[in-house]
Amino acid sequence: MERDNFVTAEKVKNAFLGLEHRYHTLMQVFRQHNEDYEKQVEAGMKAKGTLLKYRTVYKHMQEFLDIRYHVKDIALKELTPAFISDFEMFLRTDKHCCTNTVWLYVCPLRTMVFIAINNEWLTRDPFREYEIKKEETTRSFLTKDEIRLLMEGKLKNAKQELYRDLYLFCAFTGLSFADMRNLTEENIRTYFDEHEWININRQKTGVVSNIRLLDIANRIIGKYRGLCGDGRIFPVPHYNTCLAGIRAVAKRCGITKHITWHQSRHTAATTIFLSNGVPIETVSSMLGHKSIKTTQIYAKITKEKLNQDMENLAARLNGVEEFAGCTI
Repeated sequence: MERDNFVTAEKVKNAFLGLEHRYHTLMQVFRQHNEDYEKQVEAGMKAKGTLLKYRTVYKHMQEFLDIRYHVKDIALKELTPAFISDFEMFLRTDKHCCTNTVWLYVCPLRTMVFIAINNEWLTRDPFREYEIKKEETTRSFLTKDEIRLLMEGKLKNAKQELYRDLYLFCAFTGLSFADMRNLTEENIRTYFDEHEWININRQKTGVVSNIRLLDIANRIIGKYRGLCGDGRIFPVPHYNTCLAGIRAVAKRCGITKHITWHQSRHTAATTIFLSNGVPIETVSSMLGHKSIKTTQIYAKITKEKLNQDMENLAARLNGVEEFAGCTI
């Protein structure tokens, strides 16, 4: 049977005449998805950063269709593994994306395919015969010494103190920038153990996260509590302002490492929690991860933790070794 190609001279003519309305198209689905997602962002249900990613991929897809296929849209039924591979190559060559960015940008296309399949606009999944894997990367985090430098550094003004405090709060709780910014008094609760806990639905995933407030995090809250008139805990400036601010603060404190805000979350997982003996299952729950595999990506065992564990093991085996020395 001859393949019913969407892009033909006859069908272009029919589309111009409005005769092709029966086809559901990729960009139609993409536009509707982004409009719906924007409403969820406005309602505080989704993260703005994720919406920006979808918008970026939408623009890349528009450009890809124009350059590679000379069309503005394509029928969902025309999506094939070859189409996806072609889009991947476009991202690598025309947009100069690295493998992990390509993976990040292909995921929204997969989302559109899932939407189409769930609505029965598409009967087969073109991703079944397509595969792309993320490359393992080293997740940067602040060490114990770098945290101390940040905490003890002499800063110029209250603004720099705010940037440092917000960053440290994320580092001692594991909250993302978005969740820290949206934190309200309602999210702070006293539980059965008489300690204060953060109870929050992660904006990115919707997963409930329960985090006991350590003393440093509690003191930071006390410093800013009541300054916002809208119920939020912290007076948080725009993300880019905070990022530039914490980088200037880190440099002033003698930290040479490249600083990102998400790094504070890595720091919480690695330096604060795991390196101090908190089980990875507990860390996964506190970070609000859907899967422990995500936590394992964050988690790096520091040399200090490795040494501490071996010292503890040696102490436990000390009696056995003495006994063995008498018998071997």
